[in-house]
Amino acid sequence: MNKSKLTLKDVALQLGVSTATISNAFNRPDQLSKAKREEILEQCKKIGYSGPNKAAQILRKGTSNIVALVLADSISYMVSDPVASTFIKGVSHALREQGKHLLLYAGDSQSILDVVDFVDGFICYGAPRNPKLVDELSTSVKPVITVDFDIEDTPSINIDNEEAAYQVARFALSEGDQVAILGLRLIDSPSTCRIYDNPLIDVDSSISHRRLDGYLRATHEKNITVSNERVWHLPESDRSFARQAAREVLTSSPRPDVVLCMSDIIALELLQMALDMGIKVPEELKITGFDGIEEGERVRPRLTTICQSSTEKGVRAATALLEQLQDKAVLPFELRQGETVSTS
Repeated sequence: MNKSKLTLKDVALQLGVSTATISNAFNRPDQLSKAKREEILEQCKKIGYSGPNKAAQILRKGTSNIVALVLADSISYMVSDPVASTFIKGVSHALREQGKHLLLYAGDSQSILDVVDFVDGFICYGAPRNPKLVDELSTSVKPVITVDFDIEDTPSINIDNEEAAYQVARFALSEGDQVAILGLRLIDSPSTCRIYDNPLIDVDSSISHRRLDGYLRATHEKNITVSNERVWHLPESDRSFARQAAREVLTSSPRPDVVLCMSDIIALELLQMALDMGIKVPEELKITGFDGIEEGERVRPRLTTICQSSTEKGVRAATALLEQLQDKAVLPFELRQGETVSTS
């Protein structure tokens, strides 16, 4: 008999025991003596049977103890990002504590329908690069919780990105400053560029736009006008994109007095390039970041930024999914007054 097609019934007949005995040996060891279970498992191993079909079990029981974490982008990019990787660790820790397993699912995949039957729910971290996934998640019969973006009538975990951006910008700005903004995914372009008159994307759901709103509110209060040619779009919070943007902003005329960056990765690349060019920070150039990664504390001058606990955000997201909480939670943030903004 083809080993790959052995069924529970086939194995029970070969071993001369009931199907319940075979099933208990694999799934309910407390129902058999240790010796009996070991005997059954050893005989199954000899005939090439590795246990009941897991997919069929999931479909029959309706639960798998697996939670899918839908990432905003490719897995390789997300796990290399210090903010995203810390969030993933938080989710993983919380699930492990409850005996659950984690499945990472790329946000540039074609469809969550590939896995929907085999998971107990979805945590979606950031708006997926493939917008089709958002539509599928919004109609999913499995529990869904979003993080760092919203789906209508779906529970979520966020910080107040607009208020956070407003506070860090207000701290950095003085009337008369020349200001530039290094943003993330503001327009539909795979390259680093100024936004000019290009149409903005995901305006309602994207945290980048909430941060942009916060920056512009602060500049308006200081009577500072920031034109679209002083706002850069970066497709990813990636060091190579950040270096290109930093080079452009530092060689622009007039060179800005303040650069508001939508991530610490971007801000740190800008800081390093400015120092390499002999630009004094913060005397000649003030820089702010966003996220509060550890590297920003180690550099000198220390980065002025918004700190949010990505680990806590991951734990809260996993807990909310498992407990099927339905609220839209807003977590706290902290303004870290580092040394890239003068306090005098």
